[in-house]
Amino acid sequence: MRATIKCMSEDEVVLWTKLSTFSIDGSDSRLARPSLTFAARLARENGWTAAYTQRVMEEYRKFLFLCCVTPTGVTPSDPVDQAWHLHLTYTKSYWDDLCRNTLGRDINHNPTKGGASEGQKFDGMYSHSQLLYAHYFGTPPPADIWHNNQQRFSDIDFERVNRRTNWIVRKPNWIRAEPLLLGLIVAAVSGLFLQASGGALLAFLVGFFLIGLWIYSVWIDFSASNRPGNGSDSSGCSSADSGDGHHGSHAGDSDSSGDSGCSASGCSSGD
Repeated sequence: MRATIKCMSEDEVVLWTKLSTFSIDGSDSRLARPSLTFAARLARENGWTAAYTQRVMEEYRKFLFLCCVTPTGVTPSDPVDQAWHLHLTYTKSYWDDLCRNTLGRDINHNPTKGGASEGQKFDGMYSHSQLLYAHYFGTPPPADIWHNNQQRFSDIDFERVNRRTNWIVRKPNWIRAEPLLLGLIVAAVSGLFLQASGGALLAFLVGFFLIGLWIYSVWIDFSASNRPGNGSDSSGCSSADSGDGHHGSHAGDSDSSGDSGCSASGCSSGD
């Protein structure tokens, strides 16, 4: 859990030590361990593995540290933002145990107000956050949790979906359409050959099998590309943040979720 400490003052080392040992579920051994821990809830709500979730929680602690050591404010990655959003709902843990008892100050969540200037501001803060991260922890942030700016502010069109009453089907793209086209061509050629031989039913079965094989291959590809830890965006984003997601060529006119940061002065004082 301990990160490599680099360029930290004595006070900052004390701060990081407190954060690296902070438990959202509580560290009092006299208290019963919850049957649904914070980590389990975070993993369930985002479809993450337990290992990836633990890594996100470590990055969340680092983000909180950065909030406290910079006067200009920082912006989290989307997975880190999900941990932050969920922790904010644990009001006693967040405001009492973390902010007041551990940090001695409040860390306020500031969603975007929308518009191009806000998009540019959060884009710049996100870049600054990654530079600050490398300065203090001696390594760039992990790319599968801290996605690049383009992905961070464009892959943000999320909404809550009840998976018990809805199926989630990935939209096809040209890469995944190529196997389909190949499968259809093979099925057509095989069908013509078998039909010419008087095997219409067999031709149908061969075509059905090939299409089924393509669907299976797409599913395997989809599962692999969306598994947390491979650099893809595998998390949801709370609709509480309203922003435009501007970043160079991917600037847009509509408001989307995704832009947020801690107080512009780092952590606003709660003393």
